[in-house]
Order: sequence, then C-alpha cells, then structure tokens
Amino acid sequence: MSYRRERASKTSLLDGLEEGGLRASSSYSDVSDQDNDKAVQSLQDRVVFLKRLTGDIHEEVESHNRLLDKMGNDMDASRGIMSGTMARFKTVFEKKSRRRMCVLVGYFVAFFLIIYFLFRVRRLFLHG
Repeated sequence: MSYRRERASKTSLLDGLEEGGLRASSSYSDVSDQDNDKAVQSLQDRVVFLKRLTGDIHEEVESHNRLLDKMGNDMDASRGIMSGTMARFKTVFEKKSRRRMCVLVGYFVAFFLIIYFLFRVRRLFLHG
C-alpha cells in the first residue's frame, strides 16, 4: 500500500507540473533526481515548442503585413484611376452638351444590355 501511495504522490506532482505549475506536496523528499530531470526535460520541450510556435506566428504576421501593404498600394492606384475617371465625367457633365449626354447615356445603356445578354446566354448554356 505504501508503494502505491508514494507512486500516486509522484504522479500527482508530475501531473501538476504538466498543467503548468507545481502543486504543493506534503513531502518534497519523495521527488527523486530522475523525476526532476523528467520535469526539467518536459519544461525544455515546452520552451522549444513555444519558441517554434512564436517563430511561426511571427512569420505569419510578416506575411500578412506584406499582403496588406500590397493591397493598400493597389487600392491607392485604383483610387487614382477612379479619380481620373470621375474628373473626365465631370468635364462631360459640365459642358451641358445634350448631344454628348445622349451619346454617353446611349453607350451606358448599350453596354449594360450587352452585359445582360452575355450573362443570359451564359446561364442558358450552363443550365441547359
């Protein structure tokens, strides 16, 4: 019975260590050098694992930052293109030329009808 009790106390001590901390034990003399070495090795393994994990997290964050920088640059370029397009539209609308306005509206309507027709034909072919 005494052997079982001693083994149970050592197991509970190591279980407490694996949970992240040592539990208070009634007698610290039960812990042998071999148990200490196992506990130290377990801690070293955890430190190595955590170091690897933090390295992986750092690489992932760097990758995401590069992606976000590229996306920001692309958005700035798109904003520049859109502002140029809006400036052209403003000049067209400011001239109050009815003929230009009618032609522009006609192009927009024709463009949207063509797009609608293409999607309609595509849907017919896909859904048969």
